[in-house]
Amino acid sequence: MKSKGTVGVVGLGIMGGAFAKNLAEAGWRVIGYDIDARRCRALAKRGVEIASDARDVAAKAPVIITSLPNPRALMDTVKAIAAAKVRNRVVIEASTFAIRDKIAAEAVCAKAGHRLCDCPVSGTGAQAQVKDIIIYASGYSQPIRRLRPMFKDFARAVYDLGEFGNGSKMKYVANLLVAINNVASAEAMVLGMKAGLDPQMVHDMVVGGAANSRVFELRAPMMVANRYDNATMKIDVWQKDMAVIGDFANQMRVPTPMFDASAPVYAKAMKTGHAMHDTAAVCAVLEKMAGVKRGKTRKRRH
Repeated sequence: MKSKGTVGVVGLGIMGGAFAKNLAEAGWRVIGYDIDARRCRALAKRGVEIASDARDVAAKAPVIITSLPNPRALMDTVKAIAAAKVRNRVVIEASTFAIRDKIAAEAVCAKAGHRLCDCPVSGTGAQAQVKDIIIYASGYSQPIRRLRPMFKDFARAVYDLGEFGNGSKMKYVANLLVAINNVASAEAMVLGMKAGLDPQMVHDMVVGGAANSRVFELRAPMMVANRYDNATMKIDVWQKDMAVIGDFANQMRVPTPMFDASAPVYAKAMKTGHAMHDTAAVCAVLEKMAGVKRGKTRKRRH
């Protein structure tokens, strides 16, 4: 199969690794890099060419997707891209950071003759694996429009939201709802279990009714199984997102009572050994608070 073009991916974690895998499977030449050698080895088996560092990625790929854990990693990456001394790179910044951090990164890229687009992602790691994510793109309409075929090979849809930063603003809005819905899903599951209902039955009845949500569909199966180790969004990473959303809402002087109420539950999950677990583990926190003791799952009569 003829290559569709070359794309770099810096950050091969849960999200970036899914981007790289799907692009490689769709026929793109993917140049990847991550500071974690294990992630590099895993993606190399999926057809991704592993670069020596971010500078090497920039030297080989005209388009670079960044999916990184913190603003410092983003700044180190864009400085490395600038140091490559190549021209006209497009950087698709897919992480969730404060807008000021993305503006700082965009300035470094612009000075080196590159364009950085603010393009955070709506969806979990599990959704990213099957291309069921949405890209909130903003910043430079021309490259966003030109790269739509690339976006469609690792995402369900891409939307151009206009001026730089609008993508991040939309991500904050979406993640505020995710934060609330996730804790609400756990709260409902725990109420049902404490009342003696089988957790699988609770799941099935909610999914089939008016109370259902995409968050419930994604996270409730983990709550039913009481297994949170196969994380699609780790709680320690989610805490970074929570802080970004809270700071933005405060800047906007918008009250967020439901979001604020969810924050202590995530904080308690962090303190009780769930930092590396999926955010669905808030269910385990609420179970303990409610004194729920799970028994053997009973088969539901039809």
